[in-house]
Amino acid sequence: MIEYAVVIERSPNNYGAWVPDLDGCVSTGKTVEEVKANIAEAIEMHIEVMREHGEAVPPPTAQVAVVQVAS
Repeated sequence: MIEYAVVIERSPNNYGAWVPDLDGCVSTGKTVEEVKANIAEAIEMHIEVMREHGEAVPPPTAQVAVVQVAS
């Protein structure tokens, strides 16, 4: 099992998600739960296509942190 960092962003009508380590791997969903499920499927399909084309699958390198600042 591989774990990739995923960025989830809120837009006016839904949520979007993208994977810093997998260029072009994106998805959307109406809820956070839906976008998480959709991006997981997108990651699997993205890796499958990369392998089919003989491309090396990049290992996860992006890290996620939450930083608090004074407001």
